[in-house]
Amino acid sequence: MIQSPNKNNFKKYGKIIEYPDKGSKGTVRNLWRIVHTEPAETGWRAAYLILRDKTIGRMECHPQSDETLEPIKGRARLFVSRDQDPGKIECFTLDKPVILNKGVWHGLISLTPETEIKIFENNYVSCCYWKLGFRMSRLEDIYPRSKKGR
Repeated sequence: MIQSPNKNNFKKYGKIIEYPDKGSKGTVRNLWRIVHTEPAETGWRAAYLILRDKTIGRMECHPQSDETLEPIKGRARLFVSRDQDPGKIECFTLDKPVILNKGVWHGLISLTPETEIKIFENNYVSCCYWKLGFRMSRLEDIYPRSKKGR
C-alpha cells in the first residue's frame, strides 16, 4: 500500500517539513519555526516559514551562512541586493527553490494570503538588519518613474 506521509506514519523514518500546529497560531502575523537541527559544530537546520507580510520595511542578511528558500505553497516575491543601496535592489518571483549566498540582503512578501517556504541554513546564524526607511511591495515603490524597465 502506498501511503501519504504524515507525522505519525513517517516518524520512524524522519520528519515531515511543515509548521507544527499552524491552526493554533492565528492568521495575522508571520510564523517561523526551526523544524530540525543538526547540532554538530558545522551542522545545519531546516525551518518552515509561513509568510503573510504584504510589504517590507527592512531587509536582512546572514554574513556567515548560505540559505535556501524553497517555496511549498502560495506565491511570493523575493527582494535581494548585494549592497545596502535601495537603487541596487532587485525583485524576483520566488517560483522555484533558490540558494542565497552569504551576505545577500533579502526580504520576502506574500502575493497570496499565505506563502509557505522551507528554509535550510547553518545551525547557528547571525542576522543583520537594514531598515529601508519606507515600506515596499514592488520595485515601483522605490523607482516610481524608473527608466530601468523594472
